[in-house]
Amino acid sequence: MDKPAIKTEKEVIIVSGSSGLIGTTLINELAKNYLVVGLDNVGYPFPPPTAECVCIDITSDSSMKHAFERIRFAYGNKIACVVHLAAYYDFSGEPSPLYQKITVEGTARLLKLLQDFEVEQFIFSSSLLVYKPTSPGIKITEDSPVEPKWDYPQSKVDTEKILHSQRGDIPVMNLRIAGVYSDKGHSIPIANHIQRINENQLTSHLYPGKFDHGNPYIHLDDLVGAILKAIEKRSNFSDETTINLGEPETMSFIELQQEIAQLLHNKEWKTYKIPKFVAKSGAWVQGIFGDPFIKPWMVDLTDDHMELDISRARKFLDWEPRHRLKTTLPRIIENLESDPLSWYKENNLEPPSAIKK
Repeated sequence: MDKPAIKTEKEVIIVSGSSGLIGTTLINELAKNYLVVGLDNVGYPFPPPTAECVCIDITSDSSMKHAFERIRFAYGNKIACVVHLAAYYDFSGEPSPLYQKITVEGTARLLKLLQDFEVEQFIFSSSLLVYKPTSPGIKITEDSPVEPKWDYPQSKVDTEKILHSQRGDIPVMNLRIAGVYSDKGHSIPIANHIQRINENQLTSHLYPGKFDHGNPYIHLDDLVGAILKAIEKRSNFSDETTINLGEPETMSFIELQQEIAQLLHNKEWKTYKIPKFVAKSGAWVQGIFGDPFIKPWMVDLTDDHMELDISRARKFLDWEPRHRLKTTLPRIIENLESDPLSWYKENNLEPPSAIKK
């Protein structure tokens, strides 16, 4: 005979993309109060041991069906929340069918299966990159215009439309999240910026965009805290709710540039404005001889600026970020200087030959 579902007072939370940086950190916090199921690809890396690992292929109907049969058998029909972090992401900027197959169609497949469960909340991890850029001093609200400029944010916009049309009666919380970082870095743009200045690369002194423009970020711990708040307060929400998550202040490029330089070299960093066509040509040439972070397509985005209005997060989630990028940079740099090789590996960067020895 089949064994009945687990009888427990703890509610069930499902986290997709559970082996990633956000998923792992979130699961370890959730496990203190909930039963957690981590959905992820077959094989390494795995979700933390605080969650049951249910392997899936989000592009496969049969794989997803079997996964949720397992969840129903083990935990029953009630799910307090599904936190959907799984998505395709590629910083090369190249078009890929995986944006459609994984992010858009994968979400549709997940929502379809969830219609047969009693789901109290579905949290989607969208991105602030869906918004049309603004100007310094003008903050972006949840009602600001949407204007994705490349495939990754476009896939988020397309998926938000799927949520609207296919969620059924499941309440959806759509979190538009700023760039995530941690005390160790874990942000591709920030880590690469630090690398360029640390190694005194030529590109660290050149910039094709507006010096006073920038993008907001959010510390990993603050993001996890916001998701926990959203789950705790889920009974307050119905239908669809969109909330911006990020730090209310945006460091400009030049502020970030000089702060990193001061921390690493204790001096002002000479920085020169260059034409965009020169930057594109340089990025193209570098691409011939290696795999540089800066790609030609990124040059057109260097004038973009974003500042977030987080008043809705304050009001509805009672949430305020406790960290700021400017005050966390010293810890990031300290981690680099105390163990350079580990820092480079942690941020998936090629260490210079002097560090490898």
